[in-house]
Amino acid sequence: MSTNATNMPAPDASLHPFACSHTPELPELLAGLHCSLAISTYQAGKVLMVSSDGERLQLLPRAFDTPMGMVAQGHRLAVACAHEIVVLAHNPSMGPTYPRKPDTYDTLYLPRQVYFTGAVSMHDMAFDDDGLIGVNTSFSCLCRFDDDYSFLPVWQPPFITNLQPEDRCHLNGLAMSDGKSRYVTALGTSDTKQGWRDNKLNGGILMDVESGECVLENLPMPHSPRIYNGQLYMLLSATGELVKVDIARGAYEVIRSHPGFVRGMDLIGDHLFVGISRLRKTHTFGDLDMAQRNDLICGFEVVHLPTGALVSQFRFMATCEEIYDICALPGLVRPGILGVEADTHKLALSLPQGSFWGQIGDGKLEKQAEKPQG
Repeated sequence: MSTNATNMPAPDASLHPFACSHTPELPELLAGLHCSLAISTYQAGKVLMVSSDGERLQLLPRAFDTPMGMVAQGHRLAVACAHEIVVLAHNPSMGPTYPRKPDTYDTLYLPRQVYFTGAVSMHDMAFDDDGLIGVNTSFSCLCRFDDDYSFLPVWQPPFITNLQPEDRCHLNGLAMSDGKSRYVTALGTSDTKQGWRDNKLNGGILMDVESGECVLENLPMPHSPRIYNGQLYMLLSATGELVKVDIARGAYEVIRSHPGFVRGMDLIGDHLFVGISRLRKTHTFGDLDMAQRNDLICGFEVVHLPTGALVSQFRFMATCEEIYDICALPGLVRPGILGVEADTHKLALSLPQGSFWGQIGDGKLEKQAEKPQG
């Protein structure tokens, strides 16, 4: 497939919000994979749904408060925000009857739970055998969410001696295996307040959760460890590289380099979607050499994982400069989503027996569907 990525136009602030460009084959690719994508951009304060009708892409932005880590599993989608975790569930009976845009969405994500954690800088999250687990970057630990507390710590790196809101090692990434936490990434091994910053370019680690031992050290800002088909992959953000890890040898192989700060990825079939950010000079990492380049993009690239070949590219041309996470949503052709920042979700009532919508403006309820959820 031809990508023509280098011929795509540069960002233009005069374009409409979230204007985007992509290589020609992307709409057909998404349609062929029968999936949509969810993208979190904390910089722009949105979760964006990217879907396709086979010929054109549709982009749906929804406001969330500084969204970062996300995880999709089954009908659920969890989003880590500035002070809370929002857990949504999609409901096929609600999508076509959405009053503001009827007969548009094949399903609709609606907020179902909110865990008020406070400002803990939650990064990666995952559903495991016991529920939802998150990487609590501020407190340098893995944690769960509870009815009585802001969070419950369940694991911390052995070099962290005391749980304080000090972002000591910038713990950020989580890889799952057989429903359990298996590997984490961090930007350092410091046990002092923001001590990871002293060697942020080459101080990163990949750690085995079970043993507490470092598998790899001296990494250039590792993020987003993921296990696909029994093989561990991760992103080296400071160099823009996707790598495959050889645990036995304590080494890694570069699969592909990308034009930006890579962070967030997900696999569907053989296609890996890799998130890319264009660093601002004022960003936490704005002093990296990468931030001085003029060829960086914000968006994602699609890699055929078995061969490492670049399949397609998507880039934002306005509004969005940084993303944190990207989730593939298999089986969803045109999903909608409602966040908690606006009141529209309060009009939605979904039951196993059917769904109801309130009248916009007067709060009255009207029955919209009687068929069970599918």
